[in-house]
Amino acid sequence: MTTPRSRAEIFVGPEEDGRFRGPATGDERSMLVGFLADQRATLVMKCAGLEAELSRRSVEPSTLSLLGLVRHLADVERRWFRQVLARQDVAPRFSSEADPDGDFDGVEPGDAEAVRAAWEAWRAEVAFADRFVAEAPDLDVEGDDAWRGRVSLRWVLIHLVEEYARHNGHADLLRERIDGAIGV
Repeated sequence: MTTPRSRAEIFVGPEEDGRFRGPATGDERSMLVGFLADQRATLVMKCAGLEAELSRRSVEPSTLSLLGLVRHLADVERRWFRQVLARQDVAPRFSSEADPDGDFDGVEPGDAEAVRAAWEAWRAEVAFADRFVAEAPDLDVEGDDAWRGRVSLRWVLIHLVEEYARHNGHADLLRERIDGAIGV
């Protein structure tokens, strides 16, 4: 076995790492969409090769887990794109007013069905968001949010890049705790 040249090569070889190949110049929409796609791909990479281990907690009594991050980010995508921007009357998939941390707390370790359902939900929310962004006439499309007030699609895309980047940092630490893998 050769020593990896970069931490990312622990997960995938340089040829398979499709992140960070988006445009470095160009229009604002394609750059924001590219950065968000890269952050989403990073989350998938951090979880690669794990199934039941996704629900392992970092350090007791914390309920933070990779599966919790996937579930949380599915709810985040759903909130900003479906509820706020598309104005759909839909409930979060994993959390609620009665259980605001249900995305992190609602899974027993080793629950393979919960892992499958979380990825299915996350992929559905990402697909909806991608369609919404592609069909939006411009980045000035707005929605109303109880927390931030009036927000634009531009703001939501920037916020989602930040949200994923922060949680991908958590995913780095969680993955290292699970199997020693470290990466970008």
